[in-house]
Amino acid sequence: MKTGVLGAGAWGTALAQMVASDGREVLLWAREAELVEEINTRRTNSTYLPAADLAASIRATNDLAEMAMLDALLVVTPAQHMGSVLEAMPAQPRDMILCSKGIEAGTGRLMNDVARDVAPDSQIAVLSGPTFAHEVVAGLPAAVTLACGGGERQWDRIAPAIARPTFRPYYSDDVTGAEIGGAVKNVLAIACGVVDGLELGQNARAALIARGYAEMLRFGEAKGAKPETLTGLCGLGDLVLTCSSTSSRNFSLGKALGEGQSADDLMSDRKTVAEGAHTAPVLVELAARMGITMPIATAVYALLKGDNPREVVQGILSRPLKAEQEAAG
Repeated sequence: MKTGVLGAGAWGTALAQMVASDGREVLLWAREAELVEEINTRRTNSTYLPAADLAASIRATNDLAEMAMLDALLVVTPAQHMGSVLEAMPAQPRDMILCSKGIEAGTGRLMNDVARDVAPDSQIAVLSGPTFAHEVVAGLPAAVTLACGGGERQWDRIAPAIARPTFRPYYSDDVTGAEIGGAVKNVLAIACGVVDGLELGQNARAALIARGYAEMLRFGEAKGAKPETLTGLCGLGDLVLTCSSTSSRNFSLGKALGEGQSADDLMSDRKTVAEGAHTAPVLVELAARMGITMPIATAVYALLKGDNPREVVQGILSRPLKAEQEAAG
């Protein structure tokens, strides 16, 4: 199976390195010509993953027509640009493994909906789970959910191309659930970063993770996700990781907000994308449309619009008392 990776950010580069770790040839697409040259000549990606020495079997290109000839593509473009990149690539049947986590602003589409609309001949899978790029590229152990829209036949094709001794995929057929876990946890990670930036303590962060997970479950159920999917690697597992470390771009964004920096300044100055900032507004809009209460996600949206972090936290703490198992949050 000829394999490629669309997107040469930190996660795309790490996935290319992981797939190439057994000597497999991997084609890595980058938009920037200078990054293509750096990868091919120096075997580095100094902008997005500076610690990595890239395998000789990785070749970079900025030609989408060349990528279109491959059997399987791991799609790791920023979520808000995935549709335009796929539209620009010549269409042909292939396995398309979506690794971008988010909800498309303006349309409310999950990434698998975007991919099916613009690449209807492809068979869609979603790879999601608790993974930091710098750990994967260093060969440290990781496990992920590989949700296959094509069922076990697709799994049998693509899992061997992805699985490595330190990178273990687990099968699911719940593409929607795998996507929702990855999208919602980014928003919740911003909230946890705010708690850290305000120095509110570990108790507060643990409570926020638990209550945020309840929001994820409510939203997932309304969108047709299986609850057991969200208890797994792509839901709870990814949530715990990204809500606990400054290695998470979303957590780092929230921490800076809690420390008093403005959202506009932070977003304009970031080389890498904190997808939760783009997902929060559309997530809150979708939740309201479906009648789902998501107070933590709503608070993150307020913070991104410039509301005072301490006042936002106080608003959450002032919500009416209720039984923990109640669905309203």
